[in-house]
Amino acid sequence: MSQAEPSPNDERSVRSLNDPATLRLLIRSIGEGIYITDSQGRILDANPAFLDIFGVASLEELQRYEVPQLLADPRRREQEMAILASEGSVREFELEIVRPDGLHRTVLDTTFQIRDPGTGEIYYHGVLIDITRRKELEDRLREQLTRDALTGCYNRRFLFDIEAEFRAGGEGRWGCIFIDIDHFKVYNDRHGHASGDQVLQRMARFLMREVRSDEPVIRLGGDEFLIVLSGENAGRTATVAGRLQQAAARSAPVAFSLGWAMREGSETFEETIERADQGLINVRVLSRSGDYATLPNGLERRKK
Repeated sequence: MSQAEPSPNDERSVRSLNDPATLRLLIRSIGEGIYITDSQGRILDANPAFLDIFGVASLEELQRYEVPQLLADPRRREQEMAILASEGSVREFELEIVRPDGLHRTVLDTTFQIRDPGTGEIYYHGVLIDITRRKELEDRLREQLTRDALTGCYNRRFLFDIEAEFRAGGEGRWGCIFIDIDHFKVYNDRHGHASGDQVLQRMARFLMREVRSDEPVIRLGGDEFLIVLSGENAGRTATVAGRLQQAAARSAPVAFSLGWAMREGSETFEETIERADQGLINVRVLSRSGDYATLPNGLERRKK
């Protein structure tokens, strides 16, 4: 046994955290990463668990990097440092680190600002907890909660999250495209629910192919879908709607109608959706009045 480790026969040492040897053994054995950095972000010391989190074999290897170089978003470090400067400590501050081997990990950082009484220099003593697996599980659960099991589209819960974000002022520009499969109930009654489910799945794949990954396709329920465009994408709402109409004749699995709207003035997201829905209704009214012609595949387009 190393002389630095407390002897099991020394009851006072193994029962007290004031014993230096006991503390050294605890720091080496604990599963959380413990470290010391200076005010320039240089890593001065760290325990084995901290090295494991960063995927390095030695402290010397880790000391080739400064803290900002090991973060996916260095701005998060600036935010953390601002809290430390103001309050002297920060607890469970979430960071995404990038290991030297390129792997990303999510950690919680608890740090205390310490001033050297002799030199007046500031150092940071911290504990790092790797929560990568927990975050991955949370992401999978969140995905399950916000995805429609049948089609893979987002569901109404996801739509509620978007509405809450817009209400909170997270975004002021948006547009939406309301889509409804034509005569789906008749098709369902004629061919059965299993065939109807397949149509919904094929329709979902068609819509997701025609939009960007950051333009979510949401199944509202039944045969209704909504595409949301926000931020810079909002200005593309009419273009995307037009592209869907053009793609309908060549690759849509079933006839559908759509209406679109972009936010006007200070209207709410719900009001924009209602205008898009009304636009869809107007299209169908025109179709029934004879202003639209039926194509051989059952889709509809305006007569020239």
